[in-house]
Amino acid sequence: MALNIFWFLPTQGESRYLGSSKGARVVDHDYLAQIATAADRLGYGGVLIPTGRSCDDAALVAASLIPLTQRLKFLVAIRPSVVSPTVAARQAATLDRLSNGRALFNLVTGGKPDELAAEGVYLNHEDRYAAADEFTQVWTRLLEGEEVTLHGQHIHVDKARLDYLPLQQPRPPLYFGGSSAPAHRLAGEQVDLYLTWGEPPQAVKEKLADVQAEAAKHGRKLRFGIRLHVIVRETNEAAWAAANELIQYVDDDTIAQALEAFKSHDSVGQQRMTALHGGDRSKLEVSPNLWAGVGLTRGGAGTALVGDPATVAARIQEYADLGIDTFIFSGYPHLEEAYRVAELVFPLLDVAKTEIPQRHQQEAVGDVVAHSYRAKRLVSAS
Repeated sequence: MALNIFWFLPTQGESRYLGSSKGARVVDHDYLAQIATAADRLGYGGVLIPTGRSCDDAALVAASLIPLTQRLKFLVAIRPSVVSPTVAARQAATLDRLSNGRALFNLVTGGKPDELAAEGVYLNHEDRYAAADEFTQVWTRLLEGEEVTLHGQHIHVDKARLDYLPLQQPRPPLYFGGSSAPAHRLAGEQVDLYLTWGEPPQAVKEKLADVQAEAAKHGRKLRFGIRLHVIVRETNEAAWAAANELIQYVDDDTIAQALEAFKSHDSVGQQRMTALHGGDRSKLEVSPNLWAGVGLTRGGAGTALVGDPATVAARIQEYADLGIDTFIFSGYPHLEEAYRVAELVFPLLDVAKTEIPQRHQQEAVGDVVAHSYRAKRLVSAS
């Protein structure tokens, strides 16, 4: 099974060291373009663009990088309850057409309660998933060309439709990650690829089995992906030294602040990430070569594969053997680490080759009368 390997665009900030402003970089468009074009040339299949209050808008970042890349796909967040499903579907179709079919979408239901409240979302954990379920029904059906009327508990639309559909058929793929029971039910019923954060392989195996069982209830079968950091060097000793260097400025007060902030999350996935290390820097290797040091200060994905190229490749293969075909990696700083992973690890794996997509010929539609009707085609009298 060829592996799809993606990289990460650090729109939330960039540094050589975690938990510190030391070694910080300006993340402007030129820097993001450097990372994206490097990923494009190095053979990464796509880039994940994060979402949240601390990040630039993912769709705008993706759109700005379309003309600078040829193969790279853009995995862009959509936020149920923050935006209407009709607007989100129109944005998705637009990005897919502008990128010549290189758009992917990541359903993000969670976040810190105070951040969600700032976006006007006051739903509890269970209700957010109920709203996401209705949102995804509308979003999916619109992108597949249906006219949709739905009066649900959270979503209400009448005769919604898209006049301009995406290039990918039947629609661009939908990714999603979540560790709670409602998340697994949503994944099993509606998404195309389920993403997990980098937990030890046995925990990942159990999670994937549960999600696949949910999918089987609907006669479906999902693809799987995993989100991890990577610290790879020529030797194991050098890799572990680099890991320790990454957190050398993280002090106990910073860890305590991070743990307190993580407590405010109602995300089961975040709780599982935090539980891997519990704030104890003496117990960070939570599985062979799986290091939880990133999660001492960083929310979300908090583990890294650490080792020499052969070791890291072997650990990646362990996850692939569980049925995972998509790996979304990152490393600090993201520009240099993109090169290290590609040059040191790619040659040891069966990495899927991403071709430059052929240009799609889109229909010439002419004027739209009263924003409602396409102009009639004139028939020659001859």
